Amino acid sequence: MNPRNNNNSFGKKYYTINERINAQNLRVLNEFGEMVGVMSRSEALTRAREVDKDLVLVNDQATPAIAKIIDLAKFKYQEQQKAAKSRKSAKAQDIKEVRFSPFMGEGDFESKTKKVRTFLEKGDKVRLSLQFKGREITKKEFGYEAFKRVFSATEDISTIEMQPKLMGKKLLAQLMPAKKKG
Repeated sequence: MNPRNNNNSFGKKYYTINERINAQNLRVLNEFGEMVGVMSRSEALTRAREVDKDLVLVNDQATPAIAKIIDLAKFKYQEQQKAAKSRKSAKAQDIKEVRFSPFMGEGDFESKTKKVRTFLEKGDKVRLSLQFKGREITKKEFGYEAFKRVFSATEDISTIEMQPKLMGKKLLAQLMPAKKKG
């Protein structure tokens, strides 16, 4: 397999630069992303060489193709930073789980509700789970009542993403942080 044809062999990405660009007309950008103009490939190459930079093909699907006059190492670094930022923002919101029981003491309930508020304020989603043990399943209404109390205690900072749902002997619900008005 020819590594030049594979765009992502061993984590490396290959870019079409300088004379390897096939498009005859190019929309040329400078290194700050500002439009220089639409010109022929030879004219764009001449401009790039005048400032001692490379001509890097950014988008060959556009009409005309888009190229950037920039140092190749700097361009690769910028692309790497964009990829890292998108990976970071993709996993910015975690799902935290807080477990309740249908017949828990008031102090335990308050501390778990505080934990739910803390997670929501940090911007994380919160999954509420309540496990029924033994004959507790015959008193499902206590589980639903516990979740209603959590919903009312956090209604100012959360929205209900998943209504309480019984799955076997487990009652599940999910909250997400409310959108900030501003």
